[in-house]
Amino acid sequence: MIDHTGRAGVWEPPPDQDRVTTIDLHTAGEPFRVIVSGAPKIPGDTILAKRRWAQTHLETLRRALMWEPRGHADMYGGLLAPPVSPAADLAVLFLHNAGYSTMCGHGIIALATLAVETGMVEVAEPETRIGIDTPAGFVEAWASVDAGRAGRVRFRNVPSFAAALNRRIEVSGLGVVEYDLAFGGAFYAYVDASSLELACDPRDIGRAIEMGRAIKTAIADSVKIEHPFETDLGFLYGVVFTGPPAQSGSHSRNICIFADGEVDRSPTGTSVSARLALYHARGEIETGQRIVFESVIGTRFGGTVVETTRLGPHDAVIPEVDGSAFITGRHEFLIDPADPLSAGFLLR
Repeated sequence: MIDHTGRAGVWEPPPDQDRVTTIDLHTAGEPFRVIVSGAPKIPGDTILAKRRWAQTHLETLRRALMWEPRGHADMYGGLLAPPVSPAADLAVLFLHNAGYSTMCGHGIIALATLAVETGMVEVAEPETRIGIDTPAGFVEAWASVDAGRAGRVRFRNVPSFAAALNRRIEVSGLGVVEYDLAFGGAFYAYVDASSLELACDPRDIGRAIEMGRAIKTAIADSVKIEHPFETDLGFLYGVVFTGPPAQSGSHSRNICIFADGEVDRSPTGTSVSARLALYHARGEIETGQRIVFESVIGTRFGGTVVETTRLGPHDAVIPEVDGSAFITGRHEFLIDPADPLSAGFLLR
């Protein structure tokens, strides 16, 4: 009898197929696929320069790993790079269905977890520090560690600020929509879900995607969005619908629609950072006060304004976000040059 299982276990792919190795995690339900081998060395003296190079030269790799059949419309990932700042242990570029984001909170939590679990950094108990260079700037994370295993991770994000409060815009099919605009490593527009008769519930995801796309397009087409120092950061990344919490002890619940109609399963670390800046600007939370945010699936991040600062003309805050991530698999993906769908496709 032929040992079919044994043969499959020792099979080696043909030499003309590219191999890409990843370790996958989820943070509060949101996927994070980390490319650990198979990607080229990325040139550039800054992470933003590396991001620009990747946008030009690595689109095939991004689509192959984020899009179907290896990924899906809501896939998310990270590409590791050497650090560029003295305090950093590693650097990362963030990937999604439409391109390369500037900062990702759930990705930072996943990377810190991965760094501890795989020994990428020197591990200390009860807490290990990990410095990470991102396109939005340097981010510092601390992972709780017990018996060599990573637990909850907290990170201090880049300075975050409220850019505009109580703005109104005409949106095709929706009428006039009121929103706030804030930055937490990326820019988000915040909309009260009840004003559109929307619930922050998985059953309303289809409507949320449609509305989020429409609102994002309307704002992006008519509002100039500027970061005070980096033009690469001056764009609207997503729309966040907010509503009341479903669990005791939570401040609120949200649906985050980002990139090209992508839905975040986590509460969204950059969005939490920007919301902290909004609430602090309105005097609704105090420095040092931790509040809890729910995602559309009910997973939770904590958020705290650690201190206040200035970012150019803006009053800003240093937010700290906490959450947990878990490794879900280790993969070797093959890219066959004979496969007509090797570069991926999307079908939502």
